[in-house]
Amino acid sequence: MTIHHRFLKPFLLSLCLLQTPMILAATDIRTEQVQFKKGTSSTVISSSIKGYEIVDYVLRASAGQVMNTSLATKNTATYFNILAPGENETAMFIGSNSGNQFEGALPKTGQYKIRVYMMRSAARRNEVAPYRLEIMVNNQSSSTTSRSFDAKVAGTKYHAVGKVPCALASGQPTGDCQFGVVRKENGNALVTVTHPNGKTRTIIFKNGQAVGYENSQIDHQKFSSTKEADLNMIRIGTERYEVPDAVVFGG
Repeated sequence: MTIHHRFLKPFLLSLCLLQTPMILAATDIRTEQVQFKKGTSSTVISSSIKGYEIVDYVLRASAGQVMNTSLATKNTATYFNILAPGENETAMFIGSNSGNQFEGALPKTGQYKIRVYMMRSAARRNEVAPYRLEIMVNNQSSSTTSRSFDAKVAGTKYHAVGKVPCALASGQPTGDCQFGVVRKENGNALVTVTHPNGKTRTIIFKNGQAVGYENSQIDHQKFSSTKEADLNMIRIGTERYEVPDAVVFGG
């Protein structure tokens, strides 16, 4: 089919007019600086967004500090991401994947962005989402507080105990396993997980990263670890463990 030049220009202009508002709306980000009141380490922000509106809440924090952020909204298509210093697109935490609650030690010093947005399906309908955003950052870095890890859980050698998600065989659904952690400085720790059958597995952390496990001469399993936001996804042979940064750093 041949398109005559006298029809082509109006057609392209119409196409641009149709596309431009959506492009502008999708990339129009409002920035607000977050400052805690003197003597406090948290704040609560009540606001709303509509359609393609996006808000970046920017605050400065130091490496090792523990951030706790949560978003409460009745609009189930509204989430927040967290972007590390220097990042404009790639998020260290993605709310639409991990939910509207984040807690973890921060990887570097600088300006963090907490980006509140609505999923495209709801934004297209120009929905309105009132929300309540709570941000908390502890005043001491985890590397500093780690020096005072003297207190232990009564009757144990551990600085903290609890449960982490685990599975022991391929295809097995994730359940809960008891853990105990011995914390050292700079994100170094030993996390001992107790299986339902009573056997234990001790995972070694260095600088906040899972690097291996304590094994005997007859126990050599393939080890791998990946990071999803503040969650360490660990595989040892057919075993799977999910260890939050808060277990390693405290807070």
